[in-house]
Amino acid sequence: MKTTPAPPAAPPKPSWDPRQPEPAFPWIRSTIRIRLTLLYGGMFLIAGILLLSIIYLLTAQALRDGTAYPDFQISGPADLTSHQCPSIERAQNNDQLNTLLRDCMSNQRQNALNDLLNRSLLALVGLSVIAFAFGYAMAGRVLSPLGRITRTARRVAGTDLTRRIEMDGPDDELKELADTFDEMLDRLERAFTAQQRFVANASHELRTPLAINRTLLEVHLSDPGAPVELQQLGKTLLATNERSEQLVEGLLLLARSDNQIVERKPVDIAEVAARALDQARGEAQDKGVELRGERMPAVVQGNGVLLERIALNLVQNAVRYNVADNGWVEVTTDVQHGQAVLVVSNTGPVVPAYEIDNLFEPFRRLRTERTGSDKGVGLGLSIARSVARAHGGRIIAEPREGGGLVMRVTLPV
Repeated sequence: MKTTPAPPAAPPKPSWDPRQPEPAFPWIRSTIRIRLTLLYGGMFLIAGILLLSIIYLLTAQALRDGTAYPDFQISGPADLTSHQCPSIERAQNNDQLNTLLRDCMSNQRQNALNDLLNRSLLALVGLSVIAFAFGYAMAGRVLSPLGRITRTARRVAGTDLTRRIEMDGPDDELKELADTFDEMLDRLERAFTAQQRFVANASHELRTPLAINRTLLEVHLSDPGAPVELQQLGKTLLATNERSEQLVEGLLLLARSDNQIVERKPVDIAEVAARALDQARGEAQDKGVELRGERMPAVVQGNGVLLERIALNLVQNAVRYNVADNGWVEVTTDVQHGQAVLVVSNTGPVVPAYEIDNLFEPFRRLRTERTGSDKGVGLGLSIARSVARAHGGRIIAEPREGGGLVMRVTLPV
């Protein structure tokens, strides 16, 4: 069979976006509540500074304009003493006395202004702390409806579409947002229910005629007196019918697996991988592909049938898209960093890094058309990715050096 030469391997895509710089302080989260608190407190602090400045200037103006310096005239000997102005004791005449009194009163006025400023700054600092605390509390109270909306959205993200906010209180913008969110959830729930009903009906309507066709073909093929041409036609029709069944099963499984798994049970990934290897062993022997690998116990919570479909699809793809001579498929399971890991590696043609993402799209194959291939219906990796997402995990494909792929599935334990 003539194969198309593979294009040169491209470097893998970077896992980071150079357009997004790393934050200077990643541990500080700038929430809306913090920003509102800073806004409230900052506005109060600016207003307090302006008010303090105005009071200080008005007080200084009042002291300067409203204080008249007395002019003392002493005609005879006098003993001048003062605790507030001790310097007047050095006065030798009336001019010195009045000058010393003016200096003393000016110093007292300045001391009074400085004392007023110090006390006002202390009061401003204390009130600012109270204002920031009060602003934080008020921001939390104002944003509490948003927290309620967020909690409801998180529950809905877990496929619980029956949750509603049902916010009461004044008819403001937040209540309007909550009511709009509830209306959106109503539409989503109706659409999701209709989808489930359609999948159930399609499952019955599509499987029944295919099963009848398969039964009729098998009955005709079991007739030993049937002509050879009829036998060959029956086998061709049976293979086409089997392909249609695989397509229908894949589509239905893909539609179901896009949702979260509600009923979960302990499933050993090592056992799942062993079953998948047993089912693919015959095909691997026909193609001369060696199955190997060490499987350690890795128990997760999920649906055993769907998890087995992940392993089976990966193993079947690894067997079918392999080399003609000395090919192998390695399947390993382990627990790493609190997650169950299933790795399926295989020899095969060189896969460019830029085509990795396309492999997970429905009906997409590497350098082949949508139809005319005997290697599957093009849904294996799409189903595997959907099932992994439904279990809260992910699947990553990497080109293997020398050709082939390394498929890594991680699932939470």
